[in-house]
Amino acid sequence: MARDHDHDHDHPHDHSELSETEVRVRALETVLTEKGYIDPAALDELIETYETRVGPKNGARVVARAWSDPAFRTWLLEDATAAIRSLGYIGRQGEHMVAVENTATTHNLVVCTLCSCYPWPVLGLPPVWYKSPAYRSKAVRDPRGTLADFGVALPEETEIRVWDSTAEVRYLVVPMRPAGTEGWSEEALAGLVSRDSMIGTGLALAPGRTGEMKP
Repeated sequence: MARDHDHDHDHPHDHSELSETEVRVRALETVLTEKGYIDPAALDELIETYETRVGPKNGARVVARAWSDPAFRTWLLEDATAAIRSLGYIGRQGEHMVAVENTATTHNLVVCTLCSCYPWPVLGLPPVWYKSPAYRSKAVRDPRGTLADFGVALPEETEIRVWDSTAEVRYLVVPMRPAGTEGWSEEALAGLVSRDSMIGTGLALAPGRTGEMKP
């Protein structure tokens, strides 16, 4: 197991269930809901969209391009920030990106051990489990067991590398391209890339499958 970068954040860490900001946001949401200014169902749908659909679709397009374009793959692995920016995916939490590639002998897993640093432009909002203390601790001390929690079983000889995101650097896992996808369009390939596979808690989907693994 490998860990990269000491966790030297330049922002406060949340060691409680909810940060002060989250408490204030929830209080504000409650007041606005009671006054009829916002529709909770619509807000939930908006959050769901950014958490599981819009963001991950961006990352899936990045991975699909890397699978189908060798020059872009090389660029992505050498300078992920610039390569991702070339596709129009820029913004806060995506300023300094590093892409790590899964191979037949190596599997990468991303975590943020002290808070929830996450590449929003390509993955959207972080899932609840990514921010949980249980995931943040177990991913480091027992990465293979963490993968098993998500239904991922790898050969014993596969090296599992754990990458610790920071305020300065965020990671995107490029999963292995599934067999049987030769000649597929980028759009079709992107449909096989789940959010979890770009965090490392899942694998790219086999042709004919949709959805993503969750613990």
